[in-house]
Amino acid sequence: MNKLKLKSMLEQFYLEDLGDGDLSSQALFTHENQSTFHFIAKEAGIFCGREVILTGFKVMNPEILVNIYSEDGEKVEAGTVIAEAFGPAADLLQAERVILNLVQRMSGIATQTARVVELVKDYPVRICDTRKTTPGLRMLEKYAVRCGGGYNHRSGLYDAVMLKDNHISFKGSISSAVKEVKSKLGHTVKVEVEIETRDGLREAVDSGADIIMFDNRTPEEIAEWIGDVPPHIITEASGGIGIENVADYAKSGVHYISLGFLTHSIKGLDISAKVLD
Repeated sequence: MNKLKLKSMLEQFYLEDLGDGDLSSQALFTHENQSTFHFIAKEAGIFCGREVILTGFKVMNPEILVNIYSEDGEKVEAGTVIAEAFGPAADLLQAERVILNLVQRMSGIATQTARVVELVKDYPVRICDTRKTTPGLRMLEKYAVRCGGGYNHRSGLYDAVMLKDNHISFKGSISSAVKEVKSKLGHTVKVEVEIETRDGLREAVDSGADIIMFDNRTPEEIAEWIGDVPPHIITEASGGIGIENVADYAKSGVHYISLGFLTHSIKGLDISAKVLD
């Protein structure tokens, strides 16, 4: 995780929440009013967000002391004390919601990812995410997928080529699209092609694609077609895949299964910040 980027993100999030100042806390407390927050899991799941807690409180006030008792990717049970922070009460309260929002979401993503990974553990396939992330939170959400045992697909439009149906429709054919991309980009850039028909698959293979994505194909179709793919080409399945059928896709023989719901349809893990008596 890029800690400089995280710090900048947190500063912007605090500015959004604080505006010109926290009317509640500033009216009630002075700098001398010290307290301790405990972050407590209210349900079982996979914790993710250690650096968010550490950096988040330090950005608000470098004097805040933070102790973390759970590691990223670690399973926590209901009642687990994940972390504690000691410092001026006003600063703790001003940082609380932003930190909790991020940690709950990241932990929810890690928990969901771990659940899917467990469903396909008996197959030689990797679960990965997509670009269907919350704008502004991609770095954190993709990190959470890794903490849950998953893998990251491309980080954005800048680090890999992915020729989807609309690219191909605009260009005219898979072959012409792949040829032009490869003529203009360096040899370290992978080219992935999305296919929906068997003819499209064969064209992608012949054109020199590095990765082939079976998009919105059934597990049975993929299992039948995958024999047309040479061993050096990476295969991926995506589209219409959920908890209920991910194991069927794992059986098809693909190397990767990419799942948008790992990041776009997530319930945050229930975590609270409490002042304990």
